[in-house]
Amino acid sequence: MLKTNNVYFFDSTEFEEIIHHYLDVGRQSLANKAIKLGLEQHPTSVNLKLLKAELFIYEDKLDLADKILNDLHAIEPTNEEIYIQKANILSKRDEHQKAIDTLKIALAYTDDSADVLAMIGMEYLYLDNFDDARLNFAQCLDVDYEDYSSLYNVIYCFDMQNQHVEAVEYLIKYIDNEPFSEVAWHQLGRQHFILKQYEEALRAFDYSVVIDEFFVGAYLEKAKTLEKLKRYEEAIENYLVTIELDDPTAFAYYRTGECYKKLENKELALKYYKKTVKEDPLLDKGWISLANLYCSEKNYQKALYYINKALSIDESNTMYWRMFAEINLKLNFFEEVSSAFYKCLEFGDTNLDIYIGLSDVLNFIGEFEEAAKILIRGSREYPEHAEIEYRLGCLYIILGDDELGLKYIKNGLSTDFDYHKIFQELFPAVFELDIVNHLIAEFQRSK
Repeated sequence: MLKTNNVYFFDSTEFEEIIHHYLDVGRQSLANKAIKLGLEQHPTSVNLKLLKAELFIYEDKLDLADKILNDLHAIEPTNEEIYIQKANILSKRDEHQKAIDTLKIALAYTDDSADVLAMIGMEYLYLDNFDDARLNFAQCLDVDYEDYSSLYNVIYCFDMQNQHVEAVEYLIKYIDNEPFSEVAWHQLGRQHFILKQYEEALRAFDYSVVIDEFFVGAYLEKAKTLEKLKRYEEAIENYLVTIELDDPTAFAYYRTGECYKKLENKELALKYYKKTVKEDPLLDKGWISLANLYCSEKNYQKALYYINKALSIDESNTMYWRMFAEINLKLNFFEEVSSAFYKCLEFGDTNLDIYIGLSDVLNFIGEFEEAAKILIRGSREYPEHAEIEYRLGCLYIILGDDELGLKYIKNGLSTDFDYHKIFQELFPAVFELDIVNHLIAEFQRSK
């Protein structure tokens, strides 16, 4: 009809099927044409008008949809679909409580209460009312025990309220009625896992995969549980099952690599870390694991290559910058070490180690004034800290300000007298000076 402009008669139910088909495949323009043709042949069809209202709601033409629904309500005040579409409009307008009240009217007229209860549950979720949401989803399960979407939503509500013990109790009751539900066993295992009840979690996941040997999610959770139980070889077996059953995932490869690392099999750990980054080059954990592995092998050039890969993905991660500094320190690239510590400070890592490490590197390359500035900055966050006070004292003496230097060394001696022995190794020239030795002797006599 669309191609030839010839007019053929279709029953209104046939038009409804055509419209539903186009809506299901996302062809709104063709659905619109079918509605137009349908209403030309069946101008009084309530169902076609409802579909027109539904399409208006989808296109955010809420006022036009509202007008159609008000007209239909005057004709068929007991038609539940009218209330459902009105509720959809209210929901889109963020009037969720009104949407709930409207759906409760629909509930009185519908033969399919589960769908309406699920919609009410979703509206309660929008309001963060997890108790009422859970009650409605649970009622859906009373109607249809295999409504897994509602089961997931019930457990989601428990999760959002951190009611994991209650979730376990609910799932055990559910399983009493549906003992062969792999989904319920899987969810029960997840709750036990959250509660760190790993043996119970493993038992639940075992039942899940016995019921459905192709349930990838259950194998994955089982593997994670076995890791927690330090049963790494069995964990690897289950991670590899997920790769066989479905497309391989970077997560499964990565966790397999981690298990091999814990088994001290560096060769296989390396193999699976490389598979991880090949599968997902944007997974920074894979690159950082490779960097760690090469660090442990003292292959710092390769470690540097991989830490740079991780930083290119997440340049604001201060733990990565710390590792970058550590690797460059091993390679005697001191400028890069100082740059890494500056990046840590820039991204908010103000740990004492950063200030100390940066000042020591600057001191080593002869940037004494800059080293002192960094320590002054650190002293604002860590006042009267012996590690900072001693360093500042030594640096100011090197810079020729003996008075200020002795003041800081005195502060260090007051804070932690014995700690000065460490600084005799760091600043031997300073601790050979008579003025410094005299100050230490004075403190020793006064103790």
